[in-house]
Amino acid sequence: MALVVAPESPLDAWLAALDEQIARSRAFFADRPVVINFLVGDSEMPAPAEMLDDLASRGLKIIGVEGVPREALKESRWKDAWILGPSSRDRLVALPDDQAEKAAKEDPVPESAREVPAAPTLIVDRPVRSGQSIVSEMGDVVVMGAVASGAEVIAGGSIHVYGALRGRAVAGVQGSNSARIFARRLFAELLAIDGLYRTAEHWGEGLHGHAVQARLDGESLRISALD
Repeated sequence: MALVVAPESPLDAWLAALDEQIARSRAFFADRPVVINFLVGDSEMPAPAEMLDDLASRGLKIIGVEGVPREALKESRWKDAWILGPSSRDRLVALPDDQAEKAAKEDPVPESAREVPAAPTLIVDRPVRSGQSIVSEMGDVVVMGAVASGAEVIAGGSIHVYGALRGRAVAGVQGSNSARIFARRLFAELLAIDGLYRTAEHWGEGLHGHAVQARLDGESLRISALD
């Protein structure tokens, strides 16, 4: 699952916030594929190739671009970058509320077409080893064993780990702010729900090694002990 990074105006402030995030938690971007989304950009943005060079210099592992024609990159080192089409955009990027409302008015969809069947829960009945990724982009994930350091579990819904949770757990990747993460013992490097995340150095006292749940509370990711 790629992370989506969307530059916004004013660009100087956005880049400063990105630099602060990288400095605060380099592990969040470490070795993760990144897609740069130019859909929310405007005329103040630099040329796409220049912007990509700037972001790559910050250590982002860019694998794809969205919102620009390939012609805009043909004279740059990004000429062979993966250009995402509309179907990928629907999967990876949630438009801001005002854009989504505008799109709905311009291209209304029947209510029946908006109904999405519940995704089945993915049950993993073995430990998740280092280097492995368990991904269920729509449903919940239940891991009956432990998740090793260097592994990751990614879910569109909630994540339940009935052993020690190391590595990374990323829930609510389809924009579900009701998703939660449950772990029998918390040793994780990173927890994230619907784009909000916390790393191990910010768990708080009394949580490391204990049974916990993580949930969203407004614009904050809360972690609380279950025992």
